[in-house]
Amino acid sequence: MGLTPRTRTRRLAPWALLLLAAALLAQSAWQARQRQALRQVVQAELAAPAAASAVPAGAPPAQRFARAQRLAADGQLDQALGLYRALQDDPLLGPAARFNGANALMRQAVALRDGGQADAAYPMVELAKEGYRELLRRDPGDDAARYNLERALRLNPEEDAPDLSTAGPARGERAATTMRAISQGLP
Repeated sequence: MGLTPRTRTRRLAPWALLLLAAALLAQSAWQARQRQALRQVVQAELAAPAAASAVPAGAPPAQRFARAQRLAADGQLDQALGLYRALQDDPLLGPAARFNGANALMRQAVALRDGGQADAAYPMVELAKEGYRELLRRDPGDDAARYNLERALRLNPEEDAPDLSTAGPARGERAATTMRAISQGLP
């Protein structure tokens, strides 16, 4: 006697669910192992002195990001900016790399400005403002980028539109005394 399709489904469903659960568990374990290995690499990179060898070109983005953070912390902003720029197109670390790169430019600009080199600081602030604006275009709710953009705008205000208070009124908005009309006469 054969099993009906409904009975067969009832008998196979628990086994299929068990197999699916085992596959998901194996995938989760593999991903956890990958994250742990990457975390160890990043921790080693952060612990290494900045003078250590450069990150290989095929290194994972997280390792290159950690290297850029280390270089920025040690004051090697030019090298850090190069690594941050290379990571800006990464889907996961791109926004953080753009933010950190803009922050590094702002730190460098403030240091130059405090040292009396305001002319050299100007382009760095402009580049930082562009980085913050790009972050806000991609995520308008990024409060940190908005705050830093406001700080950068205080350092280098934007060229505003011409002041309209000194210009005359628009053509259609002249005073009533200049309008053409028929005089109604005095009362």
